[in-house]
Amino acid sequence: MKKKIDFVAGMFFAVATVIFIVVFLTNDAFFNWAFERHHNILSWYIRPLFIIPIVIFAFKKSLTGIFASIFALFTSMFWFPAPAENNPQVLEFLAFEMDYLKSPWTLPKIVMSLAVPLFFFMLLTAAWKRNWKWLLGVIIGAAVLKFIWSIVFSGEAGLSILKPALLGLIVCIGTLSYFLKKHKRKDKN
Repeated sequence: MKKKIDFVAGMFFAVATVIFIVVFLTNDAFFNWAFERHHNILSWYIRPLFIIPIVIFAFKKSLTGIFASIFALFTSMFWFPAPAENNPQVLEFLAFEMDYLKSPWTLPKIVMSLAVPLFFFMLLTAAWKRNWKWLLGVIIGAAVLKFIWSIVFSGEAGLSILKPALLGLIVCIGTLSYFLKKHKRKDKN
């Protein structure tokens, strides 16, 4: 893809992501509709997997691929239908998340929320620079911090993210390790 087209398309997806986040946080009807679907834990399992294309596109320096993947990650919370039945721990954890997202923006909340763009910056920088040790540390660190944050702030309900987070971490590390080995073999030839 030509650099100019890649830049324009990448910025389209970056702006679309920002618009999505703003609408999500300011429109109660959309917020509630999206969270009803986010109760379907399939979205919990799929979301960590978007790290794989984000990293691969950063490795290839494709802004379109990076920002389309980030857009897909954020919107995937409502790709699946609302479940017929809900696990009580899932309901409790999502109630906590909803309250957190709708609570007033205090200094601690702003600082905590800055962890998300910081994660993406570190992830993209590590992949862009092809620093695999740093990349692995960012991915593992983010999974561990998400789990700790979930337990500390929502109690036992935070355990509901353990299986999706661990499975996502294992699949990400396995797939990216395979990609790295394949790329190293390609470079040697």
